[in-house]
Amino acid sequence: MTDASHDRLLIIDFGSQVTQLIARRLRELNVYCEIHPFQSVTEGFLREFRPKAVIFSGGPASVVNADAPRPPATVFEMGVPILGICYGQQVMMDMLGGKVEGGKISGGGGTAEFGRAFVAPEGNLPLLDGWFAEGREQVWMSHGDHVSKLAPGFEVFGTSPNAPFAITADTDRKFYAVQFHPEVHHTPKGAKLYENFVRLAGFTGDWTMKAYKDEAIRQIREQVGGKKVICGLSGGVDSSVAAVLIHEAIGDQLTCVFVDHGLLRLGEADEVVTMFRDNYNIPLIHADETELFLSALDGESDPETKRKTIGRLFIDVFQKYASQIDGAEFLAQGTLYPDVIESVSFSGGPSVTIKSHHNVGGLPEKMGLKLVEPLRELFKDEVRALGRELGLPESFIGRHPFPGPGLAIRCPGEITREKLEILRLADAVYIDQIRKHGLYDEIWQAFTAILPVRTVGVMGDGRTYDFACALRAVTSVDGMTADYYPFSHEFLGETATRIINEVPGINRVTYDITSKPPGTIEWE
Repeated sequence: MTDASHDRLLIIDFGSQVTQLIARRLRELNVYCEIHPFQSVTEGFLREFRPKAVIFSGGPASVVNADAPRPPATVFEMGVPILGICYGQQVMMDMLGGKVEGGKISGGGGTAEFGRAFVAPEGNLPLLDGWFAEGREQVWMSHGDHVSKLAPGFEVFGTSPNAPFAITADTDRKFYAVQFHPEVHHTPKGAKLYENFVRLAGFTGDWTMKAYKDEAIRQIREQVGGKKVICGLSGGVDSSVAAVLIHEAIGDQLTCVFVDHGLLRLGEADEVVTMFRDNYNIPLIHADETELFLSALDGESDPETKRKTIGRLFIDVFQKYASQIDGAEFLAQGTLYPDVIESVSFSGGPSVTIKSHHNVGGLPEKMGLKLVEPLRELFKDEVRALGRELGLPESFIGRHPFPGPGLAIRCPGEITREKLEILRLADAVYIDQIRKHGLYDEIWQAFTAILPVRTVGVMGDGRTYDFACALRAVTSVDGMTADYYPFSHEFLGETATRIINEVPGINRVTYDITSKPPGTIEWE
């Protein structure tokens, strides 16, 4: 929980698949918010958290069932604005004296509504400033039940063909409720609705990365005191920003351990060492264990075995070098807010699975270390903004995501040193092409995979029998879903020609046009 000096908004999660999007929309407005599952929101929690406003998320349950999830009744007595979304609207009506009718899914006879719908206005409501300029607005509905009677004090301000109470409000108490999902991009003006809500709630937009940086530095100093901290540095955005932030807080009390497993991109290890050791003067141990990792992976083709081997060796190597730092009591990790949300999910399930070597497994307990996680309240885009605030170069901040197991999972089939070297060179040419054409920042992630097949080719007057490679580039917001990037044929032809001419060992280039789902972004 962040410092109470910030205005804070509480999102009570009832299990919607898009609750994180609500938080992202609010953070974009410089409003600090936290998501908490309804089970953990007790009267005591509300007193401690002291929210300036509350949002009820959607969810899969039916409010007509006796065991349906509900917030504490005292939330309605706090005198703060409340916005209910979908299930959130229904639970508000049910608890405040209205009526909800079950749809066919929950055994009732009500009419469900899924997908795109259009809402027409009924009267004027400040929550909807900027809406209805053309008479109606597109929204995204996803509900089986529906409100059939409003709670006392509420009025209708918007209707859709299957939702006569699509937008309702008790303006005296600043209670607002909508049947649709304003957080998804299928509701084009949804962001404006959130902007209006936080304005009506009196938020000043004090959640900035400068404020966060100053607060985080203070908290790190308070937590660590004069003790030493070890940071596992991968060279990715999260661990890099965490390292620079912690170093700004405690200086040489921080030592970074960079485990080089020999599966990085061309020149990447040198870039990491130069940036952190030379430019930032951060104490850095470069644990070059290329031979150890590649020997263990030589000839391995099973993707899960690759990941487990890399994860196991990473922990062994990290522990070996970290143990050389006398007096270290803390381990720094680049844990982000989505990971925290998953670990206290609506369903109460286990924490999200940690990728093999970006985190260090059970090492904090094994080595008797306490955790420092200065990014645990941030989304990925906020981490990048914090990196800019800290002065990290744009070339680092804007880097595409890179998997923990590195090139091992971009080398389907057997791993060999020859294939890894070919892959590095081909990938470097591909990324160079993307940068030269000014496309790098439009793409979420781009990489080359070397395929476990050889193909016949003709180069000059000779026959070749070399590897084929696949180029991959996707657009995405958070990596959960992704579309392939629509390169022009001219770009693809030019890139294929460069790779074949400049990379010995490749004579055929393909482009992967699979979206996620059904595919994944990475190949293994």
